[in-house]
Amino acid sequence: MNFRIGHGYDVHKLQKGRELILGGVHIENGGIGLLGHSDADVLVHAVCDSLLGAAALGDIGKHFPDTDEAYKNADSMVLLSKVCDLLKQNGYSVGNIDATILAQSPKLAPYIAAMRANIAKVCKIPLSDISVKATTEEGLGFTGAKEGIAAHSVCIINKEKEIKFI
Repeated sequence: MNFRIGHGYDVHKLQKGRELILGGVHIENGGIGLLGHSDADVLVHAVCDSLLGAAALGDIGKHFPDTDEAYKNADSMVLLSKVCDLLKQNGYSVGNIDATILAQSPKLAPYIAAMRANIAKVCKIPLSDISVKATTEEGLGFTGAKEGIAAHSVCIINKEKEIKFI
């Protein structure tokens, strides 16, 4: 197999009156969620970018631009499913994903298992191939000041079949 590595990063600003969704999980956060054109799920956006990057297919903004009303309030898990379909169409399968969420609060440990399960289900890979971690930044930077939440993702994808070029 031909393995390829990808990295993704995303960040969204926290705002009152928004729902906090990470890894497709609705998280109680006192009515403070992430601002964005879609549901602003930074974890899933970082995962999408790592997968697209590994396949050299651009980024989430190229495929689901925030200028397109079709993606207004979009469910990021649906976008991830479309990314996985795009990978498959280009002869790739997902090997594994390792992601880290950077958030001062809320505490995310109780939600990690559900996030992993959601991502594994959409990517159609075993739960053991998905890692999601969360960390604070000890009060430093915009995440430490509770101004936003960020996420990083790395992945390996596998080239399953040869694509013939004309």
